[in-house]
Amino acid sequence: MSSMFLKFKRFSRITWEAFKQNVKHPRAKYIIFATALLWFKTVLGYYLDFSLGVAGFFQHLILWMNPIAFGLFFYSISLFVSNEKKSRRLLLVLAIAQTILLYSNIIYYREFSDFLTFKSFFSSQSYKMSGMFSSFFALMKWHDVFYLLDLPIIYWIGRRKFDRRTVSYRFNKRYAISLLAMSTIIFGLNLQLAEISRPQLLTRTFDRNYLVKYLGLNFFATYDVAKTARASQIRAQADASEMEPIMEYVNAHYAEPDKSTFGIAKGRNVVVLHLESIQQFLIDYKTTDEQGNEVEALPFLNSVFHSPDSFSFDNLFHQVGQGKSSDAELMLENSIYGLSQGSAVSQYGSDNTFQAAPAILKTAGQYTGAVFHGNVGSFWNRTDSYKKFGYDYFFDSDYYALTDENSLEYGLKDKLFYRDSIPYLEQLPQPFYTKFITVSNHFPYPFEEKNNSFPIIQTKDETVNGYFSTAHYADQALKEFFDYLKAAGLYDNTLFVFYGDHYGISNSRNKDLATVLPDANIDEWGDFDNTMLQRVPVMFYMPGISKQGVQAGINHTYGGQIDILPTMLHLLGIDTKDYAMFGQDLLSKDNDNEVIFRNGVYVSKDYTVIGSRIYKTSTGELLELLTEEERAAILAQVDDEQLAINYSQDILSNDLLRFYQPEGFQITDEKELDYMQNLKRLDERARELGDKNNSLLYKNKGETSFGLYHTDAPELQNTIAASKKRAHDLHRPDYNQLAEKSSIK
Repeated sequence: MSSMFLKFKRFSRITWEAFKQNVKHPRAKYIIFATALLWFKTVLGYYLDFSLGVAGFFQHLILWMNPIAFGLFFYSISLFVSNEKKSRRLLLVLAIAQTILLYSNIIYYREFSDFLTFKSFFSSQSYKMSGMFSSFFALMKWHDVFYLLDLPIIYWIGRRKFDRRTVSYRFNKRYAISLLAMSTIIFGLNLQLAEISRPQLLTRTFDRNYLVKYLGLNFFATYDVAKTARASQIRAQADASEMEPIMEYVNAHYAEPDKSTFGIAKGRNVVVLHLESIQQFLIDYKTTDEQGNEVEALPFLNSVFHSPDSFSFDNLFHQVGQGKSSDAELMLENSIYGLSQGSAVSQYGSDNTFQAAPAILKTAGQYTGAVFHGNVGSFWNRTDSYKKFGYDYFFDSDYYALTDENSLEYGLKDKLFYRDSIPYLEQLPQPFYTKFITVSNHFPYPFEEKNNSFPIIQTKDETVNGYFSTAHYADQALKEFFDYLKAAGLYDNTLFVFYGDHYGISNSRNKDLATVLPDANIDEWGDFDNTMLQRVPVMFYMPGISKQGVQAGINHTYGGQIDILPTMLHLLGIDTKDYAMFGQDLLSKDNDNEVIFRNGVYVSKDYTVIGSRIYKTSTGELLELLTEEERAAILAQVDDEQLAINYSQDILSNDLLRFYQPEGFQITDEKELDYMQNLKRLDERARELGDKNNSLLYKNKGETSFGLYHTDAPELQNTIAASKKRAHDLHRPDYNQLAEKSSIK
């Protein structure tokens, strides 16, 4: 590493010396001046037209730096043309190309709140472009003149300086090489700073906004084309025969649903609660306040977990990789594993064929699918992937009034998020399948005195301390939401699916966490203990089923997030036998009671395998005296589970589900899913249904239930004021009046 650093340092020094000498050349100065103009208008676009979420001086510094490297690189190409007139013309062509790239993205972003991709032009999403072109002039703004101003300036200076016959400079490629080398140095520095601010930026590809914010629009465009070309090449080589061994594996591992639970939730609405960063150890966790009273971290979730109306699981593990929340959603909706590196929905969510829960429920039960999330839709490529999953509606941050006071880095705070989702929820025709994705309990768990009512946990790690407080807040928000559902009449006929999406506390912090966990042996803490902490709560809650004679309660089956979808569908009376799902019904007597993590760790009710070490799951004892036959039998189980991960990779990278479609399943036409027009589409749907409309709003004869929502959120008045500015988006002027009547506890 030190040798590479010294070489880079020497290369940088030599490059800088050469750059100082060659930059004095008029043509080099011309290139640098053109790059400066490009930098100016790009940064202008970043601040005026793109919502990149830049926070703090360090991120602003990276943002100011990122247009330089690629601009200097592209413009330096013109120096390889020795004829000065042709060189000037080439530079102008390159400047025009840069302008087209920047301005087309600006126009596209104004319409779709996203960046242009190769697929937007040449794939199934090309219908977006026709809509954008038809409203092109309406999308223009007065300051757009600044995005075009550099072109006449570059042309005029070029004519003035380099078209005169009396001014002639002998071409020397060292000028070009010097500038290209300097652009490489600048990009290397840019990349290092980006990695410091956002580790694993390129491997996880969180969001197109992130790539532009940290590495620039030019980099994103280049990266997108390269990634698309590679994926297309792999996909083109696939054929239908590759699905045969996959379906043989799926059929061999299918778990027959239990007759006593199959269909007991048939016809109910479904509400999925995506519990951001909630781990199982928080369930029933208690501490004492200053008065010596016991206080539960998650009192509401505890009540659900122990309810006789809930199938609750205490041995369910998250199975995410680098995709984290997006991996959890992929498994929840499709029962397919994520990738070994990066986010599957970021890489494949825009083009692949999926057979996901929203489309399955729409086909089988005419469900209306909707997602609610107070963050931008481009994060984890949600806007595109939800269309592929078959969601009818996606309400992202564009549908909420976000302010500095009521939001965090990743979106709207939970109490305001649930509350402000009601005007949309009550318009959905029933039965509906909805998912609520919250953000308040997201790393780094910022502590806010005004939103904290939980005794401050005392460990050496402030992140761990804040985690308990934000989790408690998230639990309070859930309680408020459920109080509304009961008051509005949506509670009794709903299947609630709760699931923790991934770990909240990383392994590097677990020893500090263990100091406040009961029965934790800190001195002997190791990999087995870290593995057991990867449990997340999973609950299938159906109010009233215990009165119908159904025996629910806490279940000790071992499983993972991959098993949630088949369990849910079987509860709804939909058999998963013909679908390419790798999970098993957790309530089935045929369940294998085992789970594999994305990193290869394996857990069953008997054994836990971490690398080459095998532990007894019930005690954590390292089993060193196993016979070769016993060890081989256990590792064979691990290999069998690993096959599912490998097959999932094949399905994703080769888009294999395009070759396989279960009988009766219908793929949603994504051209009909314009999430920017959700409210208009809901109105059209209501008119289409007429008297058959069974949305909550229609049942209440047009009277909104928004006033039934009660919250103690200290940011409520701030949010109400911000909502007034967005009244036209709601198409319901009475919402503002009702919002003011929504009482504060």
